[in-house]
Amino acid sequence: MQSDDVDTEQNDTITTAAASTDPAQGLAAVRALRTLADRLEEVQVASAREQGWSWQAIAEVLQISRQAVHQKHSARERD
Repeated sequence: MQSDDVDTEQNDTITTAAASTDPAQGLAAVRALRTLADRLEEVQVASAREQGWSWQAIAEVLQISRQAVHQKHSARERD
């Protein structure tokens, strides 16, 4: 099975769980979406920094403070 097939299957599972009337499934979907959003943010912030974006520019797009984005992501830049 290809990665795209797995991603589509996972997305379908999350979508189904999010629409469920079972709170356990719905809350599991919330957790999965938070994990996905956190990972996406990590990847995109790293990409922006590699392309020369300032912490301020990233913070403005994410609608958070420069300090918050710097504190959350700057350690990865030093690794």
